[in-house]
Amino acid sequence: MRLSRYFLPILKETPKEAEIVSHRLMLRAGMIRQQSAGIYSWLPLGLKVLDKIGDIVREEQNRAGAIEVLMPTLQSADLWRESGRYDDYGEEMLRIKDRNKRDLLYGPTNEEMITEIFRSYVHSYKDLPLNLYHIQWKFRDERRPRFGVMRGREFLMKDAYSFDVDQDRAREAYHRMFVAYLRTYARMGLTAIPMRADSGPIGGDMSHEFIILASTGESQVFCHKDVLDLPIPAEDTDFRGDLKPIVDQWTSFYAATDEKHDEAAFAAVPADKQVSARGIEVGHIFYFGTKYSEPMGAKVAGPDGVVRPVHMGSYGVGVSRLVGAIIEASHDEAGIIWPDSVAPFRVGLINMKPGDAAVDGACERLYADLGRAGVDVLMDDTDTRAGAKFATMDLIGLPWQLIVGPKSLAEGKVELKRRATGERELLTIEAALARLGAK
Repeated sequence: MRLSRYFLPILKETPKEAEIVSHRLMLRAGMIRQQSAGIYSWLPLGLKVLDKIGDIVREEQNRAGAIEVLMPTLQSADLWRESGRYDDYGEEMLRIKDRNKRDLLYGPTNEEMITEIFRSYVHSYKDLPLNLYHIQWKFRDERRPRFGVMRGREFLMKDAYSFDVDQDRAREAYHRMFVAYLRTYARMGLTAIPMRADSGPIGGDMSHEFIILASTGESQVFCHKDVLDLPIPAEDTDFRGDLKPIVDQWTSFYAATDEKHDEAAFAAVPADKQVSARGIEVGHIFYFGTKYSEPMGAKVAGPDGVVRPVHMGSYGVGVSRLVGAIIEASHDEAGIIWPDSVAPFRVGLINMKPGDAAVDGACERLYADLGRAGVDVLMDDTDTRAGAKFATMDLIGLPWQLIVGPKSLAEGKVELKRRATGERELLTIEAALARLGAK
């Protein structure tokens, strides 16, 4: 993409309403535009990141055996009346009526709808286990939306729902999602710590929040330092096998948010291994048994012929929230530092002297060769001063900057800068292409 033809509305000043780093940088980098409180338009740069995060989430859900569907944003109130939640959910639910005066709601979550889909088609244990997920926009009318996409009213979420014949099988489904989440966040350059969360009236140990450490996090968290260095399950992990040893390893260390913090248990952690920090929740997995299947009649005939309610779990990832969370965890004074896997472009190609035949020619060659190799490039071909070009590239945080100027080019070299470290080196064009994967 050529910057001269791209829509990238950079802001020089920090908007007053932005309270945290990710909100400030997303507005300044032209990623989002606020339309009303807690509701944003996603501009081209932001949408590319959002899509890349969604792709990683989708790939890992598919790897774990979940099957993608797409449910509507509007739901019938009748389904929520069946579960008993319509009147209990509170003012966060946006309730509306259609032209025929039927009660509808803008979905804040999808337990009722997915249960209705399941009960319509599945009636035997032979069709289990089943895990259905979608990535869809949701709405919760937060009393005080703030922090940009970190706590908005409209947000993009992956929610998955598992269906199993009993609690033992439901635990296996839970383990699959637990491991899938570890892989998902690691692929985004994040260290996400599974922390035991409140299981509500069901009780038990099958509820975990996935937390990343960040100084601007909403929660105070406590953990054993060694959990930060545990190995991430490999790409060839067998999700049809026994994943309990992986889950046991990750849950054997102390890790809790302030809501579940046990001071005595934390005190038993060696002092040099105690970590007390701020954290951001980026996902939550939860077993809720027959809470929805029983009142809504989602039942299957078991191996013994007895018809019973299925056991269910839900597994959420805040896709749009993750954009902000990654920035909170990876930035400096100059701007964003994107991990390679979710960066909107991998390379920022900077033409230091548009109009110079040699520089223009070198940039066109690099742009074409990188493109043919599948490397996503944003080429700054605008006629602006060098300082502004560098500031823009640092702000939007692309992993690599490839700088082409007349002085270095006269020596047959171009400059390659790694955004995360600031390391620079002069390379031949061929060497730079090879370094960036375009041999």
